[in-house]
Amino acid sequence: MELIGGFTALQIAVALAAALSASFVRGLTGFGMAILLVPILALALPPVEAVVLGNALSLLIGATEVRMLVREAERSAWVIGAIVIVTTPLGLLALAATGADVARLVIALIAFSAFLAILLPRRGSGMPGRIVTGSVGVLSGLMTGYAGMPGPPVVPYYAGRALPRITIKASMLLIFTIAAGAGLASAAWLDILRMDMAVFAVLLLPVILIGNRLGLAVSGRISDPVWRAAIGLVLGGAALGALVRLF
Repeated sequence: MELIGGFTALQIAVALAAALSASFVRGLTGFGMAILLVPILALALPPVEAVVLGNALSLLIGATEVRMLVREAERSAWVIGAIVIVTTPLGLLALAATGADVARLVIALIAFSAFLAILLPRRGSGMPGRIVTGSVGVLSGLMTGYAGMPGPPVVPYYAGRALPRITIKASMLLIFTIAAGAGLASAAWLDILRMDMAVFAVLLLPVILIGNRLGLAVSGRISDPVWRAAIGLVLGGAALGALVRLF
């Protein structure tokens, strides 16, 4: 039975559950909403719609925190964000030309790649060179367009360095907000963004805000080593879950 803009009751239920759990992880770790949300949505929705809806939700919640993100983020976040804007349309074009089964496989592999990247040894607090920073921006933009997941290259770039937690979280979330805006703009340009998906995202926003607030409350009560361990667990769980659901 169709309820909202052609979405069925099952699709809405899946979206609600995914939005609440993914936003809780976002509040806890500073990332993970797209990595967890898009693979689950892609089981109930066509992959293109799952990516567009994930971008819409990421942009909406990022807009509620924009002052803090701008104040606390590292300067590199703006550089990466600018590159993401340029490269996102290429990823979205690839997604539109790819079959659903292939897209789901790529999304699962992207989630797994993020887990492998976070296992690399931690580096100092200094900003990596221009080539590394530029490569992170390009990969993040392509992944934003193709899978709605800018995080796999961004998370190890920041979480793998000895930076304050607030800087890591703000830098990642600023990039993710920029990436979500770029993804939606590209979807509108390619005539993929539908009004019913935008309305659906607005209706899911209260659930996202509740989950994010709960995650923030827990994050404020745990130590930095525990928080970093949570990052690894989230990435590992997301990768395993995506692969299991795929097969």
